[in-house]
Amino acid sequence: MGTNDGDGMEKEIINLLSSTQIVIHDALKKLGFNQEVFHLLEEPLRTMTVRIPIRMDDGSTKVFTGFRAQHNDAVGPTMGGVRFHHMISEHEVKALSMWMSLKCGIADLPFGGGKGGIVCNPRTMSSGELERLSRGYVRAISQIVGPTKDIPAPDMYTNSQVMAWMMDEYSRLRQFDSPGFITGKPLVLGGSEGREKAGAKGVTICTEEAAKKLGIPIKGARVIIQGFGNAGSFIAKFLHDLGARIIGISDVYGALYNPDGLPIQYLLDRRDSFGTITTLFEGVITNQELLEQECDILIPAAVSNQITAENAHNIKAKIVVEAANGPTSFEATKILTKRNIMLVPDVLAGAGGVTVSYFEWVQNNQGYYWSEEEVEIRLRERVIRSFHDIYELAIARNINMRLAAYMVGVRKMAEASLFRGWI
Repeated sequence: MGTNDGDGMEKEIINLLSSTQIVIHDALKKLGFNQEVFHLLEEPLRTMTVRIPIRMDDGSTKVFTGFRAQHNDAVGPTMGGVRFHHMISEHEVKALSMWMSLKCGIADLPFGGGKGGIVCNPRTMSSGELERLSRGYVRAISQIVGPTKDIPAPDMYTNSQVMAWMMDEYSRLRQFDSPGFITGKPLVLGGSEGREKAGAKGVTICTEEAAKKLGIPIKGARVIIQGFGNAGSFIAKFLHDLGARIIGISDVYGALYNPDGLPIQYLLDRRDSFGTITTLFEGVITNQELLEQECDILIPAAVSNQITAENAHNIKAKIVVEAANGPTSFEATKILTKRNIMLVPDVLAGAGGVTVSYFEWVQNNQGYYWSEEEVEIRLRERVIRSFHDIYELAIARNINMRLAAYMVGVRKMAEASLFRGWI
C-alpha cells in the first residue's frame, strides 16, 4: 500500500512539473519569445543530488538523500526554501525552483528561483539528529551556494532554528560572508522582522485587492481556508482582524464549517504545532466537502491538487486565492475561468515569503535593520503593484490571472538570458 501511495504522489509531482512547463511555454509564446528560450527555461540550469551520512542517536549511521535545484541565474543569484519531507523528490524540487523564479520575476526581485529538500521524516527525528542533518546538507551543497550564488530559506518542516544551524555550518566553511548566505534566520542572527508571517501577509494583501476588484467588502466577507498550519492560521487571523467572517477551516483530519462564522481566536489558542484542531470537535466534515461550500473567498492553504476537473464545477466561491503550492490543476483552472471565478495564482499570492527573504538579504548586506512596520509597508507596496500589473495584463489580453502571472514572472528571466547571449 505504501509503495502504491508513493507512486501516486510521484505521478502527481511529475504532472505538476509538466503543467508548469505548459504554462511557461504559453506565456513565452504570448510574449513573442522563440522555442529556444523555452528550452532554456523548461528545466533548472543545474540540479544537485547529494548523499548525507548522519550519526543517529542510537549510534547507527543513516544516509539521507538531499537535492538542490537552481532554475535560472541570469537575473541574479537563485533563492528558495529547503524542505524536510519523506516524500520529496527531484521532480518536486525542480518544479518548485521554477515557481520560485516566477515569484521573483513577479515581485521584481534581482533573483532567480532555487529550491532544496531532504528526504526525511522530521516528526520522528530528535533535535540533535535534525541539527546534524541540517549541517550535513550545508556541507554537501556548499560548492554551489552562497550569498552571491544561491540563498536558501525556510520551507515545509524547516524553521528559523534549522536556518541558524545551516548558517553556523556555512560560517565555519566561509567566515566572511555567512549572514547573507541564508534567510529566515532568528532575529539575533540577522533575521528580518516580519519574515515568519510574510507568506500569509502576502496572501492577505492579494485577497484584499481581489475583493476590491469584485466590489466585495472584506469586512463581513465569507471566507473558507483549507489548512490551519503556519500559513492557514496566520491568514485566518489576519483576515479575521480585518473583519472577514471565517466560516470554514480544516486540517489533515477534516474540516469545521459554520455559516455564521467560527471563533478564530479560540481555535488558534487550541491548535497544536502541526495545525491540528478538528479532532477536538464533533460534526467534522471532509476537506472536499469544505471546498464545495458556498462562500465569497476560498483559500486553499494546505497541499497541491485540491481543486481538480472533478470538483471545479462545484466550487461556489467568487474568488479563489491559492496560498498552497499548486492547489488547482491545469484543467480546473480552465473550468474556473469559464465560470468567471477569479483565481489569484500561487506564484502571485505566495510571493510574500521570498520578498521578505530579499529584504533580509538586503539588510544583511547593509548591516542596517528595519522595523516590522517598515518591512510591512515595503511588502505591501510590492504585492499591490504585482497584483495590479497581473490583473491589468489579464484584462487587457483576456486571459486568466495564472497565465498573466507567468507572463510577468518569466519575462525578466527570458530577457536577461537573451542579453547575456545564452540564446
